[in-house]
Amino acid sequence: MPELQDIFNRVKTKKHEKKKINESLRDAFTNSKPYQDLVEEYNRLKEKKKSLEAEIKRDFENDMALMEQIKTDIQTDIQLMSDLALNSLMKGETIEITDEFDVKYEPLFTVKFKKLG
Repeated sequence: MPELQDIFNRVKTKKHEKKKINESLRDAFTNSKPYQDLVEEYNRLKEKKKSLEAEIKRDFENDMALMEQIKTDIQTDIQLMSDLALNSLMKGETIEITDEFDVKYEPLFTVKFKKLG
């Protein structure tokens, strides 16, 4: 079985290779005149779209505020579900949730590594 450090080193090497290829690709895009012209037109259209969206959102201020509150409530409830599931799992309990269509869900836990310092 491979060692954790070996896999970590392999991932770092692959990320470095990917970064070099992305830099080459980015240079090719930068040096392409037709691509740059298209990007400029895209940015103009994007700004126009933003202003139209802002106008429409002003007409729906109350709904937008309600939507933000609902979004916050959902995030809070998801965090609460995660906490309750983890506590139940640590107690050795089986965790399963069923929706309105009798579809069963089980928790999925992941491990991520964060750089120290």
